[in-house]
Amino acid sequence: MDADPVEIRALGCLIEKQRTTPDQYPLSLNALRLACNQATNRDPVVEYDESTIRDALTRMSDRGWVRLASGPGSRAVKFRHLLDEALRVSPSELAVLAVLMLRGPQTPGELKQRSERLYPFSALDDVERTLGQLIERKLVARLPRQAGQKELRYQQLLGDAAEAAQTAAPEPAVTDDLASRVAQLEERVTRLEAEVRGSSQPL
Repeated sequence: MDADPVEIRALGCLIEKQRTTPDQYPLSLNALRLACNQATNRDPVVEYDESTIRDALTRMSDRGWVRLASGPGSRAVKFRHLLDEALRVSPSELAVLAVLMLRGPQTPGELKQRSERLYPFSALDDVERTLGQLIERKLVARLPRQAGQKELRYQQLLGDAAEAAQTAAPEPAVTDDLASRVAQLEERVTRLEAEVRGSSQPL
Protein backbone atom coordinates (compact mmCIF):
# COMPACT_ATOMS: atom_id res chain seq x y z
CA MET A 1 0.00 0.00 0.00
CA ASP A 2 1.23 3.47 -0.82
CA ALA A 3 -0.74 5.96 1.25
CA ASP A 4 1.14 9.22 1.74
CA PRO A 5 1.95 10.80 5.14
CA VAL A 6 -1.11 13.09 5.05
CA GLU A 7 -3.45 10.16 4.45
CA ILE A 8 -1.77 8.15 7.21
CA ARG A 9 -2.05 11.01 9.71
CA ALA A 10 -5.69 11.78 8.86
CA LEU A 11 -6.69 8.13 8.98
CA GLY A 12 -5.00 7.62 12.33
CA CYS A 13 -6.80 10.67 13.71
CA LEU A 14 -10.21 9.45 12.55
CA ILE A 15 -9.64 6.11 14.28
CA GLU A 16 -8.36 7.77 17.43
CA LYS A 17 -11.21 10.26 17.74
CA GLN A 18 -13.81 7.58 17.05
CA ARG A 19 -12.60 5.79 20.19
CA THR A 20 -11.63 8.69 22.46
CA THR A 21 -14.32 11.30 21.67
CA PRO A 22 -17.25 9.36 20.18
CA ASP A 23 -19.66 12.23 20.90
CA GLN A 24 -17.70 14.41 18.45
CA TYR A 25 -17.34 11.74 15.77
CA PRO A 26 -17.59 11.77 12.72
CA LEU A 27 -15.22 14.73 12.32
CA SER A 28 -15.64 17.93 10.36
CA LEU A 29 -12.78 19.04 8.13
CA ASN A 30 -11.71 21.64 10.68
CA ALA A 31 -11.85 19.15 13.55
CA LEU A 32 -9.76 16.71 11.54
CA ARG A 33 -7.23 19.46 10.76
CA LEU A 34 -6.90 20.23 14.47
CA ALA A 35 -6.48 16.54 15.25
CA CYS A 36 -3.79 16.13 12.60
CA ASN A 37 -1.85 19.17 13.80
CA GLN A 38 -2.09 18.67 17.56
CA ALA A 39 1.23 18.64 19.39
CA THR A 40 0.52 15.75 21.77
CA ASN A 41 0.51 12.06 20.84
CA ARG A 42 1.90 12.83 17.39
CA ASP A 43 5.25 12.09 15.78
CA PRO A 44 6.14 14.06 13.81
CA VAL A 45 4.19 17.22 14.67
CA VAL A 46 2.82 18.69 11.43
CA GLU A 47 0.95 21.77 10.21
CA TYR A 48 -1.44 20.70 7.44
CA ASP A 49 -4.00 23.12 6.01
CA GLU A 50 -7.58 22.18 5.16
CA SER A 51 -6.87 21.96 1.44
CA THR A 52 -4.10 19.41 2.01
CA ILE A 53 -6.33 17.31 4.25
CA ARG A 54 -9.28 17.57 1.86
CA ASP A 55 -7.14 16.20 -0.97
CA ALA A 56 -5.99 13.33 1.27
CA LEU A 57 -9.61 12.54 2.14
CA THR A 58 -10.46 12.36 -1.56
CA ARG A 59 -7.65 9.87 -2.14
CA MET A 60 -8.72 7.78 0.86
CA SER A 61 -12.31 7.82 -0.35
CA ASP A 62 -11.09 6.35 -3.63
CA ARG A 63 -9.35 3.61 -1.62
CA GLY A 64 -12.55 2.86 0.28
CA TRP A 65 -11.02 3.93 3.60
CA VAL A 66 -13.13 7.07 4.25
CA ARG A 67 -16.60 8.31 3.43
CA LEU A 68 -18.73 11.38 3.99
CA ALA A 69 -20.98 11.31 7.03
CA SER A 70 -23.09 13.76 8.99
CA GLY A 71 -24.11 13.64 12.62
CA PRO A 72 -27.73 14.23 13.70
CA GLY A 73 -28.69 17.86 13.10
CA SER A 74 -25.25 18.74 11.78
CA ARG A 75 -24.90 21.14 8.87
CA ALA A 76 -21.17 20.66 8.42
CA VAL A 77 -19.82 17.94 6.17
CA LYS A 78 -18.20 15.26 8.29
CA PHE A 79 -15.99 12.27 7.65
CA ARG A 80 -15.64 8.79 9.08
CA HIS A 81 -13.15 6.03 8.42
CA LEU A 82 -13.98 2.60 7.00
CA LEU A 83 -10.62 0.95 7.61
CA ASP A 84 -11.96 -1.81 9.85
CA GLU A 85 -14.45 -2.74 7.14
CA ALA A 86 -12.06 -2.27 4.22
CA LEU A 87 -9.26 -4.37 5.72
CA ARG A 88 -11.43 -6.56 7.97
CA VAL A 89 -9.33 -5.87 11.04
CA SER A 90 -10.37 -6.46 14.64
CA PRO A 91 -10.67 -3.68 17.25
CA SER A 92 -7.29 -4.63 18.73
CA GLU A 93 -5.62 -4.61 15.31
CA LEU A 94 -7.23 -1.27 14.48
CA ALA A 95 -5.91 0.24 17.72
CA VAL A 96 -2.35 -0.91 17.01
CA LEU A 97 -2.49 0.43 13.46
CA ALA A 98 -3.79 3.78 14.69
CA VAL A 99 -0.94 4.24 17.18
CA LEU A 100 1.63 3.27 14.55
CA MET A 101 0.07 5.75 12.11
CA LEU A 102 0.10 8.59 14.64
CA ARG A 103 3.45 7.96 16.34
CA GLY A 104 5.62 6.02 13.91
CA PRO A 105 7.57 2.86 14.80
CA GLN A 106 6.89 1.55 18.31
CA THR A 107 7.92 -1.27 20.64
CA PRO A 108 5.24 -3.64 21.99
CA GLY A 109 5.52 -1.98 25.40
CA GLU A 110 4.98 1.47 23.90
CA LEU A 111 2.00 0.19 21.93
CA LYS A 112 0.38 -1.27 25.03
CA GLN A 113 0.80 1.97 26.95
CA ARG A 114 -0.21 4.31 24.15
CA SER A 115 -3.25 2.35 22.97
CA GLU A 116 -4.97 2.27 26.38
CA ARG A 117 -7.70 4.70 25.30
CA LEU A 118 -8.24 2.84 22.04
CA TYR A 119 -8.22 -0.78 23.19
CA PRO A 120 -7.68 -2.34 26.64
CA PHE A 121 -4.86 -4.82 26.10
CA SER A 122 -4.64 -6.88 29.29
CA ALA A 123 -1.04 -8.00 28.80
CA LEU A 124 2.00 -7.48 26.62
CA ASP A 125 1.45 -10.93 25.13
CA ASP A 126 -1.86 -9.69 23.70
CA VAL A 127 -0.08 -6.83 21.93
CA GLU A 128 2.54 -9.19 20.51
CA ARG A 129 -0.15 -11.61 19.36
CA THR A 130 -1.96 -8.77 17.59
CA LEU A 131 1.28 -7.65 15.95
CA GLY A 132 1.84 -11.20 14.74
CA GLN A 133 -1.58 -11.26 13.12
CA LEU A 134 -0.93 -7.93 11.39
CA ILE A 135 2.48 -9.13 10.19
CA GLU A 136 0.88 -12.23 8.65
CA ARG A 137 -1.45 -9.94 6.70
CA LYS A 138 1.45 -7.68 5.67
CA LEU A 139 -0.08 -4.67 7.41
CA VAL A 140 2.81 -4.33 9.86
CA ALA A 141 6.53 -5.10 9.64
CA ARG A 142 9.06 -5.95 12.33
CA LEU A 143 12.05 -3.62 11.96
CA PRO A 144 15.65 -4.81 12.35
CA ARG A 145 17.12 -4.02 15.74
CA GLN A 146 19.53 -1.10 15.49
CA ALA A 147 22.65 -0.52 17.54
CA GLY A 148 21.79 0.51 21.08
CA GLN A 149 18.18 -0.70 20.89
CA LYS A 150 17.05 -3.34 23.38
CA GLU A 151 13.57 -3.99 21.99
CA LEU A 152 12.24 -4.63 18.52
CA ARG A 153 10.10 -1.95 16.91
CA TYR A 154 7.20 -2.31 14.51
CA GLN A 155 6.08 -0.16 11.57
CA GLN A 156 2.70 -0.01 9.81
CA LEU A 157 2.77 -0.78 6.08
CA LEU A 158 -0.24 1.20 4.86
CA GLY A 159 2.07 3.98 3.75
CA ASP A 160 5.27 5.90 4.42
CA ALA A 161 7.30 3.12 2.82
CA ALA A 162 10.28 5.41 2.30
CA GLU A 163 10.25 6.39 5.95
CA ALA A 164 9.99 2.76 7.00
CA ALA A 165 12.94 1.82 4.82
CA GLN A 166 14.99 4.67 6.23
CA THR A 167 14.06 3.68 9.77
CA ALA A 168 15.03 0.09 9.11
CA ALA A 169 18.36 0.97 7.52
CA PRO A 170 21.33 -0.41 9.46
CA GLU A 171 23.81 1.80 11.22
CA PRO A 172 26.95 2.76 9.22
CA ALA A 173 29.40 -0.15 9.11
CA VAL A 174 32.30 0.95 11.29
CA THR A 175 32.82 -2.33 13.13
CA ASP A 176 35.51 -3.74 10.83
CA ASP A 177 37.56 -0.54 10.88
CA LEU A 178 37.35 -0.33 14.66
CA ALA A 179 38.38 -3.96 15.09
CA SER A 180 41.39 -3.39 12.84
CA ARG A 181 42.51 -0.39 14.88
CA VAL A 182 42.13 -2.30 18.14
CA ALA A 183 44.22 -5.17 16.76
CA GLN A 184 46.97 -2.74 15.72
CA LEU A 185 47.01 -1.15 19.18
CA GLU A 186 47.17 -4.55 20.88
CA GLU A 187 50.08 -5.57 18.67
CA ARG A 188 51.89 -2.33 19.48
CA VAL A 189 51.34 -2.79 23.23
CA THR A 190 52.67 -6.36 23.04
CA ARG A 191 55.78 -5.15 21.20
CA LEU A 192 56.40 -2.36 23.72
CA GLU A 193 55.99 -4.78 26.63
CA ALA A 194 58.56 -7.09 25.06
CA GLU A 195 60.98 -4.19 24.61
CA VAL A 196 60.52 -3.14 28.24
CA ARG A 197 61.17 -6.68 29.47
CA GLY A 198 64.27 -6.90 27.30
CA SER A 199 65.69 -3.63 28.57
CA SER A 200 65.15 -4.65 32.19
CA GLN A 201 67.35 -7.79 31.93
CA PRO A 202 70.50 -7.62 34.14
CA LEU A 203 73.77 -6.92 32.37
